[in-house]
Formats: sequence, C-alpha cells, structure tokens
Amino acid sequence: MNNNDLSQLDWDKGSGLLPAIVQDANNGKVLMLGYMNREALHTTMETERVTFFSRSKQRLWTKGETSGHVLQFVSARVDCDQDTLLITANPMGPTCHNGTASCFGDENFSTAENYAFLGQLESVITQRISEKPEGSYTARIWEKGVTSMAQKVGEEGVEVALAAVAQDKERLVSESADLLFHLALLLKSRELSLLDAVKELDLRHVAKS
Repeated sequence: MNNNDLSQLDWDKGSGLLPAIVQDANNGKVLMLGYMNREALHTTMETERVTFFSRSKQRLWTKGETSGHVLQFVSARVDCDQDTLLITANPMGPTCHNGTASCFGDENFSTAENYAFLGQLESVITQRISEKPEGSYTARIWEKGVTSMAQKVGEEGVEVALAAVAQDKERLVSESADLLFHLALLLKSRELSLLDAVKELDLRHVAKS
C-alpha cells in the first residue's frame, strides 16, 4: 500500500476506525478481525508488527505484545469502498488466545487451506534450496539438476497410474502427493510454479465457457 492508497481511506465512515481483516500470507486463512485508526495502521507499517486500536482499552494494541505471538506484517489492501482493510501477515504462533491458529477456529478451513498449502509448499521448497539444510531431500534432488527432477516426475507418474489400476486408494493418494511435490520442484527449476499450471487450466475453462 502506498501513500496514495492511504489518502483514499474513508476514516470518517467508522468515526476514525476501520475494520481490519488479517489473513495468513502463506495459506490465505482468515486469522482475526480487529480495528485500526490512522496511528495503528502507520505503526503496523512502520514496525512490521500488526497493531490495532483497542476499543475496550482505548489505546494502540500490538497483537502478541503479551503472548509473543505477533503477526509479522506483509501487506495491506483496501476494499472497493475504501472503508475496510485486508492485512496479510505471517503469524508467529497461534493467533487466538484459545490456542488456535484462527480466532474463527481451525475446523472450518480444511478445503481452502489444503489447496492453499500448495503455495506454501513452494515457499518451503525455495527455503530448502536456499538454505540447504543437512539431510534435505529437496536440496539433494535440486543439486542433481533438471534431468534428475524430470526423471522423478516420470517415475512418480507411473506410480500414480499403477496405484489407480490396483485400486489402492491410500497408495494412490500417497503417490499423488509425491508427484505434486516433484512436479513443483521441476517447475521451480524452470522458473515456473504450480500456479502457472492452475492458471492454464483456468484459461482453458474460460475459453470453453
């Protein structure tokens, strides 16, 4: 968000406060809802710690200031009416005081969160490649080069097909997970991602609609 975006915010509509929805930057999960005034938003962007205005305490309140489970600020967006903020952040521990990742509970996000994990997987792959931790399978395969990665995708594809023919559901799921991982790694080697494949599927769907 730049200063031009900030100047468009409709602070008057909420008497100086705007609702701020916080979303996990890694998997898209909605973590919590708070309220920000101008100072809270400025502090959030300045310190890179998500900060709200507490209506009960009538002061600025940084999430995690007591528990240590802070929300590391990533970005801020404004809705079409300029009266609601969408904050993306990296949670450093459970967001809710009840110990759950989300203040809305964890049980209602399984489908969307599991799909979103594919994006998180690619972040983990990038981290393993960069840091090369001892014993990392990802780093080891990456060092062998694109030919080796392509071979693994071929092998896992065959394993998926065999599991399907054998009608072994558990093995089919397991082999499919292996295939997705190695495909993500192969795409990474060509500066692509699973999202690029998803976008291609979406374009085909639109073209046929």
